Amino acid sequence: MTAALLPLAVPATAGAETESGELTVSSSVVPLGTPVPSLAELHATPARATAVLPGEYSAGQPKGALEMVGPAAKLGKLSDPSARPNPPSAASLRAGSSTPYPEPPHTMTAKECFDKLDGTGKDFYVKSRFAVCSGAVFTQVWAQNKKPVGESRFVIVAMSTIAKSSRAIDVHYDYLHLDQTGRTGTSGMMISPSARFLEKWPATATIRESGSIPGPRSWAALKADPAPDFTHTLTADTGVGRGKDDAVFAAYQPKVNIKFPAGWSVSGARSGEPFFLAPRWDKAPYLPKSKATGAAVMSYLAGIPFSTKQGAKEKEAADHIKMALTKPGKTQPSNTAKSLPGAGTDRPLNRLYYDETRRDDNRAEAVKTCKAHWGKDYSQGNKYQCDEFPFATTYQGAAQALPKYDPQGKAPKKNFSAMPITTADNLYGGNILSNFYRRNRIIDGSDDGFFITLS
Repeated sequence: MTAALLPLAVPATAGAETESGELTVSSSVVPLGTPVPSLAELHATPARATAVLPGEYSAGQPKGALEMVGPAAKLGKLSDPSARPNPPSAASLRAGSSTPYPEPPHTMTAKECFDKLDGTGKDFYVKSRFAVCSGAVFTQVWAQNKKPVGESRFVIVAMSTIAKSSRAIDVHYDYLHLDQTGRTGTSGMMISPSARFLEKWPATATIRESGSIPGPRSWAALKADPAPDFTHTLTADTGVGRGKDDAVFAAYQPKVNIKFPAGWSVSGARSGEPFFLAPRWDKAPYLPKSKATGAAVMSYLAGIPFSTKQGAKEKEAADHIKMALTKPGKTQPSNTAKSLPGAGTDRPLNRLYYDETRRDDNRAEAVKTCKAHWGKDYSQGNKYQCDEFPFATTYQGAAQALPKYDPQGKAPKKNFSAMPITTADNLYGGNILSNFYRRNRIIDGSDDGFFITLS
């Protein structure tokens, strides 16, 4: 919980705007949960009233989530990972589901967003590719004759959610924790939200906006409103995107302007642009709803769960992936310098769909390894299949270093793992992967990606 504003032992009934003397206000914008000095602490050390708070946003710093993928990533990503749901085991994720990978979450509440960010130092909560949020705390320290006499704040969160198979992205804003103590000028402080697209890819794409962003409202009016929220909806037209998948990407930047009451000298932030969101629309022909309108996702890397627990139907595949990522030198083909991608956001895997020949070549190179090290009859009448990692349906698959795909010879050689596992296990692992691709709308190429989560 964001620290409470602790009052001084003075009455808070009189507004500072009614007092005489020099009136000043110091304004800051910080991530949720950033420690903010109490009014008593400020009274004891007045210089802290104008000091830069830890984590305070500054011009030019990256404001995109670390997991962001696609062209918006070039605008700058944070170095720390976003908050994520407590990772369930792969088995519990699929409990009660008839499919190996069930539908990801599509909803989020303001309280859920706040609770996941507050006190964590995180700027984003990535619940899924269909539910992402960010937020910030706006703080004001009010002073009279250079002595702090009051403190106020408000939190704003922005939650982007997408209904299943929908092309509409709802960005729902909510004001939370409008708190004050001591003597302040909040009755005349006006707060104005807005939003803009930093860039679109392609630049000519049409993104239609609906819903309403309200005009200026006072802090006091927002405090009195039992539901100070609003929704801004974004929908990109079809037929205007990039490539075969008709993909449209954007960087969506919320902003809050503050107009302070007359008579106050202001230092610090008069506005805040603490974060931006990265939406994507596509009409990829191999994904659901593509014959109709296509659909939208948030352009962030997703994690695919595999379980190494006893009883998991994909245990052998998961064990293979774990060994390939943690002990690659013990896998085949032999390569002491082997280092496989897919363990995290820094080296994601990229889906390979359109080049069927390359997918076949990935499998063929893996099978060569299985035959070379386990014999030509490794399958024992289809009791076993040759499992490969990275997956044959990724650009990082076993054929990546073949001259036809790497004419300049830059790809690492023998940088994959292959081994026989039972056919049933391999098929179940493949079903997890295909359902993951479909339900998360993973598209072909480097503008999208995913990583492995093992339990």
